[in-house]
Amino acid sequence: MKVTLSVIKADIGGFVGHSSTHPEVVAKVKEVVEQEVEKGNLIDFDVLTCGDDIAIVMTHEHGVDSQLVHGIAWKAFEEGTKVAKELKLYGAGQDLLSDTFSGNVKGLGPGVAEMEFEERPSEPVIVFFADKTSPSAWNLPLYEMFADPMTTAGLVIDPKMHEGFTFEVLDVYTGKAVKLSTPAETYDLLALIGSVGKYVVKNVYRNYDGEIAASASTQRLSLIAGQYVGKDDPVLIVRAQSGFPAVGEILEPFAKPWIVEGWMRGSHNGPIMPVSFKDARPSRFDGPPRVIAAGYQLANGKLIGPADLFDDPAFDKARKVAQEMADILRRQGAFEPHRLPAEEMEYTSLPKVLKKLENRFYDVEQERPPEEGRIEKEDMD
Repeated sequence: MKVTLSVIKADIGGFVGHSSTHPEVVAKVKEVVEQEVEKGNLIDFDVLTCGDDIAIVMTHEHGVDSQLVHGIAWKAFEEGTKVAKELKLYGAGQDLLSDTFSGNVKGLGPGVAEMEFEERPSEPVIVFFADKTSPSAWNLPLYEMFADPMTTAGLVIDPKMHEGFTFEVLDVYTGKAVKLSTPAETYDLLALIGSVGKYVVKNVYRNYDGEIAASASTQRLSLIAGQYVGKDDPVLIVRAQSGFPAVGEILEPFAKPWIVEGWMRGSHNGPIMPVSFKDARPSRFDGPPRVIAAGYQLANGKLIGPADLFDDPAFDKARKVAQEMADILRRQGAFEPHRLPAEEMEYTSLPKVLKKLENRFYDVEQERPPEEGRIEKEDMD
């Protein structure tokens, strides 16, 4: 059976501030999508929350970029926004950058990850959902999942994985993409995706047969809106087992926290912390950034799950280390490298502050130090 798995997310109002979602808003989103399942427009759906964001997980047979499916998500977010505004929630509807749906939510604010594939006899998938960070947060774990044999033993052991994977990398400033095959082009891949402000991994394909393995949301709200309107809080779909990395291999990168962009006001670097569903409510300095992992088994398009995959004491150390990293970075306060570099701050509210000072800058004449007192080599002989 050929099925499409679509995950579309948006921030349509935070409770309280940016820390969580309100149950009434989530209930309204579920109500709208459930009606579409009853109409036969969708096979199945689920709704996930992480911080102040809501993600709609949908299965259907309409393929990627379906106007019908994207329209369902848009309608659900619009109706949820109405509830958020009634409750005066913070940033109500902030990810809906247009008043009109134009056939596809891409470019309108919501983040989208989706893929179409032939459902296998057993089809385990993991949906990762992060808050207080950007799409480039997936660059490092995707590299480790699909190109690092020290993380994924299947790259060495599994014949279907032994030929490696191809990464589709997007330049978020130009909209152009390039496909790089690993292991042959591993160093070329790292040369790009290590620049997390510019390049993000969009899709991953298996070299053995070209089958899609992973798909990430790559929308950057600041580049769409031209100013900071909230961090992008990305989603990621990864297929597991039987020719793809095992569930444990996919989760392994998250056992070692790393630094991502986002956190407070989308303007700071911070550690990403793997948490259970119940702990996906960032509050300390609006963070640190959080990520959840929802595991599903697909059965004829039905979503069996989710399993809360980070609700495991094996990730307790990762959470502790992330908090220690957060302490170190918070010590920097308003200084880099805790605060993002200047080029990234251009898309925050900082330019409004600098605008007030632009006419107060003046040229400072650089004078050459006086010659008097200089000791020449001859004088020393």
